[in-house]
Amino acid sequence: MPTTNPEQNKAIVLEAFDTLFNKRDYVAAERFWSPQYIQHSSHIEPGREGLFNLIKGIPPTLRYEAGTIVAEGDFVIVHGRFSGFGASVNWIAADILRIEDGILVEHWDVIQDEATEEQSKSKAPMFGDSFPAK
Repeated sequence: MPTTNPEQNKAIVLEAFDTLFNKRDYVAAERFWSPQYIQHSSHIEPGREGLFNLIKGIPPTLRYEAGTIVAEGDFVIVHGRFSGFGASVNWIAADILRIEDGILVEHWDVIQDEATEEQSKSKAPMFGDSFPAK
């Protein structure tokens, strides 16, 4: 029987992402990520430690902005933007998380470089309502 509902799960994911990616509070972040966290991303080492170590190695200018977020049962998908992490372009990501008893236990993602207005054939921004500043 789940201990959280989809709305609570969305709030957990948003707080977890802000705590880790924007605030860089690793001690507080431990309460959101299971010690047995399963990481399906090919660019991140296994487990909670793999994720935390990745973030520790990224410039402190890293920022995460959440956009659309949906939840069903124990799954949450959040569409967001990662910027300031040392790459020449931002990343737009759809992060898929499974939550168990209020803790993030599993993660998958789909990541794409953010297109500029000049690069976009649709002329619609990939995130939010405007293109990133040059």
